[in-house]
Amino acid sequence: MSFGKKIRMSRIFRGESARTVMLALDHGMALGPMKGIERPRELLNSVGKYVDSIMLNKGILTNCGDPSLGAGVVLRISGASTIAGPDLTAERITTTLESAIRLGADAVAVSIFVGTPNEHASIEALSLLADECDRFGIPLLAVTALGKDREKGFDPRYLALAVRVAAEMGADMIKTYFCEDGFEKVIESAAGIPVVIAGGPKMDNDISVLETAQKAVKSGCRGVDMGRNVWQNEDPIAMLKALRAIIHENASAKDALLQYWK
Repeated sequence: MSFGKKIRMSRIFRGESARTVMLALDHGMALGPMKGIERPRELLNSVGKYVDSIMLNKGILTNCGDPSLGAGVVLRISGASTIAGPDLTAERITTTLESAIRLGADAVAVSIFVGTPNEHASIEALSLLADECDRFGIPLLAVTALGKDREKGFDPRYLALAVRVAAEMGADMIKTYFCEDGFEKVIESAAGIPVVIAGGPKMDNDISVLETAQKAVKSGCRGVDMGRNVWQNEDPIAMLKALRAIIHENASAKDALLQYWK
């Protein structure tokens, strides 16, 4: 890894733990103004100081972001498909690497859709982008997905496949889903590349979110990249503080819950 990549990675994976609490704020591109992100500027102003990094699209960054926020910026540069269209996995590269650098991004993120009709195109885009990122010292986050089959989406065999594909194609960081059984093998499949977990759909209660983060960290995960389970929470700041305690201080889910929810 180049020195430039190391500097930028340190703005995402922070502190002695070298882990990250990343806020996923890229949902509006495909899903519109969901509950919790109707006013992204207000959200960023209220929770920004409690996160290590934020994943978002260029329009929200430039229109709603504050340069003094201090969080690492992971710029989403793939998309161009929505829930109103025929196929959410039909993504394309939407922002040039030059634009990402000009906007001050610390890293860029693209999706790969393993096991879908768009598998080939998305993996090819990731691989070619990895070459470009190496040229300019920009870390690349691969956001892995397995299509609409929820069983595959939480099966460690398929998660490990998607993670290994991302590692093989040159990703510097990988985002995947957590699974209860065999997640250590999923982490192992990354071949030493940092893995963060997605939050996925809104969970039923706060302890489930925190326990997921705790189990993931114990399995070797380097952090979380959560959206709905933060900004759709009744108290997003409490959730972020609790996640920080788990990610950076190895607190238990129960202790974090007791500390930040009165």
